[in-house]
Amino acid sequence: MTDSRLYPSRPFLAASAAVFRDGKVLLASRTKPPADKVFSLPGGIVELGETLQEAALRELMEEVGVAAEVIGLAGHVDIIERETDGRIVRHFVVNAFACRWIAGEPRTGPEAGEVRWVEPERVDDLPTSPHLARLVRQAAALL
Repeated sequence: MTDSRLYPSRPFLAASAAVFRDGKVLLASRTKPPADKVFSLPGGIVELGETLQEAALRELMEEVGVAAEVIGLAGHVDIIERETDGRIVRHFVVNAFACRWIAGEPRTGPEAGEVRWVEPERVDDLPTSPHLARLVRQAAALL
């Protein structure tokens, strides 16, 4: 099976949720490339007809079984992977939302190998996706 997101003709739009509970943010380790085995915010690709916020909350529920309310847009990150000749291998534009936990205990699944609540200042202690600590700080500032 080939990855249809490799060598794209356009960027893929994605959304993620920085969910806070008791001063800690929810992180999940990825199980699939391009960021397998590193911690990130739960999230994924925006589906047709879905708003960014709807996508972030849907992905949060699908990946880790948690419900939250969106407080605001924390920021975004462009994840661009290039070949040595400059060809684009992957390109994702991920919009991260600051969220407040409502319900559900985080669980692992096909896309979340490990889940944990982490103090924002400890995010840098973990292997993470690009710019995660910055996004967590920006999200925390909105709460």
